[in-house]
Amino acid sequence: MKFIGLFLVFACTIGGLMVAAGVDKTIKLLTGLILPAMPGEVIIILGCAVAAFLVANSSDVVKHTLSSFKALAKPSAYSKADYIDMLSMLFSVFKLARTKGWLALETHIENPEESDLFGNFPSFQHNHHALVFLCDYLRIISLGNENPHEIEALMDEEIETLQHHYAHPGHAVQHMADGIPALGIVAAVLGIIKTMASISEPPEVLGKMIGGALVGTFLGVWVAYGFVGPIASAMTARAETEVMYYKAIRVGLIAFLNGAAPQVAVEFARKFLPHEVQPSFQELEEILNEIPAPS
Repeated sequence: MKFIGLFLVFACTIGGLMVAAGVDKTIKLLTGLILPAMPGEVIIILGCAVAAFLVANSSDVVKHTLSSFKALAKPSAYSKADYIDMLSMLFSVFKLARTKGWLALETHIENPEESDLFGNFPSFQHNHHALVFLCDYLRIISLGNENPHEIEALMDEEIETLQHHYAHPGHAVQHMADGIPALGIVAAVLGIIKTMASISEPPEVLGKMIGGALVGTFLGVWVAYGFVGPIASAMTARAETEVMYYKAIRVGLIAFLNGAAPQVAVEFARKFLPHEVQPSFQELEEILNEIPAPS
């Protein structure tokens, strides 16, 4: 869907020009003015934008931004099946803690990659960051701190840090989008300077040179608001789905620490999820009833 939207931006721009100017004149404008002027304008606008992006951000943010372009192909970081797997895992953890105590979890949280308990839920076990996130708090609880208010406050602080981390690429690209129209003006001004140096040329030549200079303004605004800005928004939206996973874990764990039964605590986490990935009560209940007793 994202790629369709980006294609429509391009198609509607050319289509609107054809409606306004006619097919023949549009082809003449594209081949005789816009396309010949584009290489230099693109180098100035996008080259400077990328250079400014590299100056403003660390190498880690640059790498994270490159990986965040997957938001165009996969807008949500987690599917409904991933959440069902995570909720089922929480149920098993809570059930084991309720029946055998928190110390029964020690062998699982000390080596979660080889744990039989987490091994029953592969999508969660293979999610390294979420696995470490949960096991760290289970470790704190097993060491004797079962105060839900203290655990919740600490989890909120860590989730806020995670939110900043995941959202940074989207914000960085948005800053770049905000600057691109100004760089388009820079390209246009350079084109005007070039035109002024040829002021003795006949009007038809000057007109073509001024038109070529204005291509920079057009490209700056078009690329910023038609492509880079929407891509930044897609990255930010995906970042929110990344953090939602951790928030759901927090809701379930805090509910259990407050005395809720395992299935009720999982229900708290389920109700917190967005509707597009939220399993129904009956659907989740059937899955939980089939989970073998943890050991």
